[in-house]
Order: sequence, then structure tokens, then C-alpha cells
Amino acid sequence: MSETMAEAGQRPGASGLAAEFEQIYRAHVQEVTAYFARRTADPQTVADLTADTFVRAITSFPTFDPARGSPRGWLFGIARRVFAQHCERVSRGQDVTARLAGRRELGVDEAAELVVRIDAECRGRELLDGMAALAPADREAVELVDIAGLERTEAAAALGISSGALRIRLFRARAKLRKIVGEEHE
Repeated sequence: MSETMAEAGQRPGASGLAAEFEQIYRAHVQEVTAYFARRTADPQTVADLTADTFVRAITSFPTFDPARGSPRGWLFGIARRVFAQHCERVSRGQDVTARLAGRRELGVDEAAELVVRIDAECRGRELLDGMAALAPADREAVELVDIAGLERTEAAAALGISSGALRIRLFRARAKLRKIVGEEHE
């Protein structure tokens, strides 16, 4: 993957922002889709959450500052907020009505492709289920670094914490997960 101008610490003029965003989109859409596929088995929801993430990203892209973090970390920060808001809507029962009112139904091929992606993330969903015993902040740190593969600096930026705080969360969470996994295999 080639380095984008934002990753190199440079920003193009206004006319180049669309091309730069397209490059970031193409480089990270699969990772963002996998992030949501680990959280839900519904292809329509995965597609909607991925689309919502990139709509928010493109509208805020002119204010994205590459000096504060990578595009990947920035996208995962947006994805986290999109998923949190989705969970809030679902818990309040508002999600069904809103989704049916304004969504485009997936085509057969699109749904089949997302089902394959969701199946591929099955192990990730199982790990997330096993991580339920962790504190939410610790769980998110492990998911972003160990499952999504973000660099520690990217994950720290996505979580809005320092790299040191992220290291502590990862140490604590991994130790607890080792204990949980050990108990399950006894």
C-alpha cells in the first residue's frame, strides 16, 4: 500500500482532498467493514455502519490533521463512535424505524459478499464474546490492537488516550484474558 499524503504529514490543496480521501477509503474500507462484521452478523447492519462511518469521515476530512495521527486511527475512532451510537439507538428501539425509512436494500450479490465477510470474522466475534469479562475500555484496546491490527499509536488516537495509558490497558486486559482462557481449558 502506498503512503498517502496525510500519512506523510502533507495536505493537498482543496482540489486534491477528494483524491486523497478516495485513496484512504480504498486502503481502509475492508478493515472498517471487518470491524463491524465482528460486532454483528446482519449484513445490512454491517453495510449501513460502514457507510455511516465513511459519510462522517468525508464530511470531516477537511479538518483531519495528519499530525495528530494516521488516517487509519482516525477512521477507527469514527467507527467506534458510529457503533456506540448504533448501540444506543438499538437499546432505545429507534434503530428499526430509522433504518427502514432510509436504507437501500442490499442486492443478492452484495449480501452474499457481506455474509462471507461476516463468516470470516466469526472467530473474531467469538473472541469478543470471551472478552465480555473485560472492562469496556480494556476490551476496546485489545480489539483495536490485537484484532483490528492498529499500531499502538493509532489505537491510542482512536481511543483518545495517550500511548502510555494504552500500554497499561493492554497489559491489564491481556493478563486477564490469559487467566480466562486458562480457566476455560481446565
